[in-house]
Amino acid sequence: MELKGIYVPHVTPFDKDGKIDYNSLNECIDFWIKSNVDGLVTLGSNGEFPYLTYEEKISVVREVVNYVNGRTKVIVGTGAPSTYETIKFSKDVLDIGGIDALIIVTPYYFPLSSHELVVHYSEILNKIDAPILLYDVPKFTGYSMDVNVIEKLVDEYSNIIGIKDSTGNMIHISETIRTVGKKISVLAGTADYILPTLILGGRGAIVAVANFIPEVTVKLYKSFIEGRYEEAAKIQLNINAIWNAIRRYNQLSAVKACMIARNINAGYPRKPSVQLNLEDIKYFKNILLKYANIN
Repeated sequence: MELKGIYVPHVTPFDKDGKIDYNSLNECIDFWIKSNVDGLVTLGSNGEFPYLTYEEKISVVREVVNYVNGRTKVIVGTGAPSTYETIKFSKDVLDIGGIDALIIVTPYYFPLSSHELVVHYSEILNKIDAPILLYDVPKFTGYSMDVNVIEKLVDEYSNIIGIKDSTGNMIHISETIRTVGKKISVLAGTADYILPTLILGGRGAIVAVANFIPEVTVKLYKSFIEGRYEEAAKIQLNINAIWNAIRRYNQLSAVKACMIARNINAGYPRKPSVQLNLEDIKYFKNILLKYANIN
C-alpha cells in the first residue's frame, strides 16, 4: 500500500439520543470521497472511539467498509490500553475484510517506557498480518514515542508502513523523517504542521480539518507536490487561522460544528462532549468564509 496524500480521521455522527447515525455517516463519506481525499481513517480520535462500545466499533467499521465499497482506502484505528485487547480487536477488524491498513496508537492511561513500547508493538506486529501505522499523540496519551523506538521497530518489522505524528513538535517530526522517512511514510497529524512536514520529507497528513475542508487540505497537498510553494504556504497559513479558532473549543464538538456550518450533517458528539450552540456555528461559518472562501 502506497501511503501518501490526505486522509480524513473521520467523525462518527450520533443522533440527539447518542445513537450512531449511519445515514449521516454515509452522507459524510460521499462528501469526503467527492473531495478527492486519499483515504479515510475510521475510529481515530475524531471518531470518538473511546466513547464507543466494542460492538459499536465493529459495527462502524463494517458500515464504512461496505459503504465505501473500494472507492477509497480505509484505515482503521485498533489501538487500546492493553496489548491483548489491541491484538484481539485488530484481528476482529481484519476479519471484516476490505481494510487497507491499521493505525495503532500508543497505549493510553498508563504511560509506558521505551522498552515497554517496543515489547507492546513487537507482540502486535508479530501476530497481526497487515500493514500498520504507528500513532504518536502525546496530548491524549500523556507521553511521546521516542524516535529510537520508532527506528528500532521500523528496522525490524516490514509491515510498518507509516506513522501519524501528532506531537506538534517539529524537532521530533524532523528526527523521525531523518531516521525512518525513506523507509516509511511520515504523516502530519496536526493541521498546522502539514506543509512543514511535507517540506522535510513527509508524505501527507491525517488531520481533523479534512473533515470539513477536505478540498482545501487536498489543494494544499497538491500545490506542494506540483511545486506551487507560495500557494501552498498561503493555504497553510489560512488553515492555521481556522485551527487556532478551533483550539478555543472541545475539538470533537468544534469539528462537527464546522461541518454543520457547511450544511454537512455530522450529527451530535457523544456525551460528555456537547454540541455547540447556533452562535458558535455561525462563528465557524464566518471563519470558514474568511479563510477558506467557503460558505
